[in-house]
Amino acid sequence: MINSSKINKIVYGGDYNPEQWGEDIWKEDMRLFSLAGIDIVTLNVFSWALLQPNEDTYNFELLDKIMDLVKSHGLKVCLATSTAAHPAWMAKKYPDILRTDFNGIKRKFGGRHNSCPNSVTYKKFSVALAKELANRYKNFDNIVAWHISNEYGGECYCENCEKAFRLWLKNKYKTLTELNRVWNTAFWGHTFYDWDEIVLPNMLSEHFEYDRTMFQSISLDYRRFNSDSILECYKAEYNVIKTITPDIPITTNLMGFYKPLDYHKWAKYMDFASWDSYPANDASVADMAMNHDLIRGLKGGMPFALMEQTPSVTNWLAYNALKRPKVMRLWSYQAIAHGSDTVMFFQMRRSIGACEKLHGAVIDHVGNENTRVFREVASLGEELKHLGDKTLGLRSDSKVALVFDWDNWWAVEYSAGPSCELKYRDEVLNYYTALHDRNISVDIIGVDDELEKYEIVIAPILYMTKGNYDEKIREYVYKGGTFITTFFSGIVNENDLIVTGGYPGKLRDILGVWVEETDALPNGIENSFIFNNIKYPAKLLCDIMHLEGAEALSFYQTDFYQNTPCITKNSFGKGTAYYVGTRSDNNFYREFMKGVCNEKNVLPVWDTPKEVEAVKRIKDGRSCVFLLNHSNEIKTLYSENNYVDLLSKTAYKKGQKIILEAKEVVILEALEV
Repeated sequence: MINSSKINKIVYGGDYNPEQWGEDIWKEDMRLFSLAGIDIVTLNVFSWALLQPNEDTYNFELLDKIMDLVKSHGLKVCLATSTAAHPAWMAKKYPDILRTDFNGIKRKFGGRHNSCPNSVTYKKFSVALAKELANRYKNFDNIVAWHISNEYGGECYCENCEKAFRLWLKNKYKTLTELNRVWNTAFWGHTFYDWDEIVLPNMLSEHFEYDRTMFQSISLDYRRFNSDSILECYKAEYNVIKTITPDIPITTNLMGFYKPLDYHKWAKYMDFASWDSYPANDASVADMAMNHDLIRGLKGGMPFALMEQTPSVTNWLAYNALKRPKVMRLWSYQAIAHGSDTVMFFQMRRSIGACEKLHGAVIDHVGNENTRVFREVASLGEELKHLGDKTLGLRSDSKVALVFDWDNWWAVEYSAGPSCELKYRDEVLNYYTALHDRNISVDIIGVDDELEKYEIVIAPILYMTKGNYDEKIREYVYKGGTFITTFFSGIVNENDLIVTGGYPGKLRDILGVWVEETDALPNGIENSFIFNNIKYPAKLLCDIMHLEGAEALSFYQTDFYQNTPCITKNSFGKGTAYYVGTRSDNNFYREFMKGVCNEKNVLPVWDTPKEVEAVKRIKDGRSCVFLLNHSNEIKTLYSENNYVDLLSKTAYKKGQKIILEAKEVVILEALEV
């Protein structure tokens, strides 16, 4: 996490861009930060052009003033490296630095995320700048974290990348014989006889849409290569900074379920995970919570940093609704409940030009403290000051895990069939929502994570069974674990080649079923099944299966596969494996998961009214329960233990009524009886 020896509370602040303003404004900003309880600023995110006016010159005069100013006012610093947007002179002099888009069009200077990750020029200058910054500011004891680049993302399809792709493939597969095998290049006459015959997959070659490709294995490897290429840029800056300031933790701000980058792989090279939370207007409470739990899971459950959120409004949605009163506070505490040790914003002062001038900020264009947003920010700042270190370092003790894998995500949605509406994250969210709505804690894990500590492991649409992952699942279930997977699972190996011998491939013995066919139902067309005497819809895909030792829990009700199994349960060793052969609705997922959790004695944190979220976190024998009322109504609960609310200092005895106002939060610390 952010350097724990230098903090004693949830740090509070965010992105500050004083270089966009005259120095007369800075003094006023310091006054307003103090009023708002701001104690940390992220500096230098987009200052490369100011720091390096030409190839041979660095100019740190302005940044020196800013660093001295914030230090003199007692502010901690998360110092960025500025390498997310290269200077115009660099693009003019070294055009190899510019990206080429998916359609094969070479970009000109502009925007951000416009640097080719395989440009030798970009790597040279970005690492050199990171080194200069680390050397110059290494003795500033108020720097609590390094922030490399900013929201890494995008893709490049230039000649640099094509050449680097060939080298990446050569390192991975060693020989063309092996590459031709794993790509199945006998299909459509794609056999390669020389490495330089390989071209990258885009609209000039294998694709006919961005997400539709004629050669999945080639496009899948390019996804992996692109994520690795951008990661190498991050690692190069990380390594040079670490040699100079080894004790300052390093991160970069992630973006939740961001498809282009494999965050499980990235997390191995981050000292702590951090991310920027900007939920869509229609995002559910569960959807927001699942993003937090993903980031927490990247580092094995360690606390993460909420690096950015808006205090009021975003600017890039079709309709940019304001955060209603109390919602900023509520969502900040939701992040803390799910593992954040920070509350930080973009941005501290609202810009006056370009695309973020209408994005929310702590200090609005009016430039003073007399706004609703500032009052809410200041109120939360005061509350966090009094909360102190009470929630720092708390961990979750989840007994349920959801497997999420980027390779699987890419491969599922590149698949030519069975349905254009098949979306991997959607099915993961279905199961997460069923658990979240019952206040059952969930860890989001990757395929490299261990399974043994969980009572239940769910892997929706495990289309790709990589390497020996089936052995990990097999051992987990055999020793007593409960495993759940769904339709369209066990289909291919890590190279997107079909596992022959019958679906679900290497999972067949664990699940005790053979899936013979899969029916794809258009939107609006449904089959149905009966589960626990209730009729539910069968949508999207319907796996038609035969029992091979499993027990059928429900059967399809119509069509030529009427009365064939739809949901099955298989005993395997000391454990159990479930197969859900279709997509259904939220009512089914809640009922199904309730039954499985009851079987394993996995209990809710708290039995709450609808729209009240309960999250439990623990550390060193201490436990805290966060109760968050996401509704617009007053909710009544009853204390399940003896508690004190860490925010209001109110004590509650077991059985005592707890009144939660609309959008209200309480944090209940359990008291010894």
